[in-house]
Amino acid sequence: MTTPDHSFPVRTGTPFAEIDLTTLMRSLGHSGWLGMRFHAQSDGWIELAMPWNAEIMGDEADATLAAGPIISLLDNTTGIAAWQRRGFFAPQVTVDLRFDHLRAPAPGRTVIGRGECYAIAHSVAYVRGVAYDGAIDDPIVHVAGSFMLLDGGAA
Repeated sequence: MTTPDHSFPVRTGTPFAEIDLTTLMRSLGHSGWLGMRFHAQSDGWIELAMPWNAEIMGDEADATLAAGPIISLLDNTTGIAAWQRRGFFAPQVTVDLRFDHLRAPAPGRTVIGRGECYAIAHSVAYVRGVAYDGAIDDPIVHVAGSFMLLDGGAA
């Protein structure tokens, strides 16, 4: 596991296109320790990847990842999706995330989190996403939630 340097490499107002997501993920405490990294993006969605790691197994008998790291992956992915929709970085706080766990992840596989921000109203960003370890149409978890935009939702 990598040790994060704990300095935050992005300033408020930085255009989203200028953010190096791999460096960002490595520099943040738990995200860096968990090995999260940028995976892919397109208009309206973003993906982060978290590799399988024996140190974060939930059950040694079947070698599957614990639920907590997957929750963290989706919290990060959907939060970054809010930045993507806004077009810039600004502080925000997770207000609500609801997780529907559909199945255990396959042992030894990287888990991909895909998030999208489908609406912003006033100072709240509304998000949804999935975690998967193979095909996106066979998800491990579905998530829906919201983030409070600490700058009041200014564009």
